Amino acid sequence: MALWGKADSVYSVGTVSVNYSNKVVTGSGTSFEAASVGDVITIGAGATFGSAVIASIASQTSLTLKSVDHLTGVAAAGVAYTMSQRPKSTLHDTHWGEDEIYGVDETEAGVARTTAYAVSHAGWVGLTTYTDMHGNVRVKSEVLVAMSGISSGTSSYTATGDADDDGRFEP
Repeated sequence: MALWGKADSVYSVGTVSVNYSNKVVTGSGTSFEAASVGDVITIGAGATFGSAVIASIASQTSLTLKSVDHLTGVAAAGVAYTMSQRPKSTLHDTHWGEDEIYGVDETEAGVARTTAYAVSHAGWVGLTTYTDMHGNVRVKSEVLVAMSGISSGTSSYTATGDADDDGRFEP
């Protein structure tokens, strides 16, 4: 996978447990092989336990993480999870919560254009809502990675480098 993917939800059936010492995630009722190495796994409803990048997938019920740096370290057993292809750099971004980053394709951006949820460009978008002091619902959005083809996968990024956990391109 390149520096970013095209799906904000790849898979999330079943529950997981995390062994922080060996960086192994064990699933129950899961199908981890639906995801790919380099995808991001978010542990717990609302990212209660944080997120990590998948280093390897051993089976439908076992995978290894690159790092547990962005996980809380609190015992996680039998909890919900989500796998996505969101940009790895968002693991370091403290401005957006784990459940506030979405892959928005060109069609979705067009449909939302006349609503309060309008975004300036298709791509990976941080989106949050809040109520101001007058009781009005407000929407804050920021395009984190602008691109086209996010849902179709027809636009691709190719380079002769790699990106590790820190989300920076390294030739």
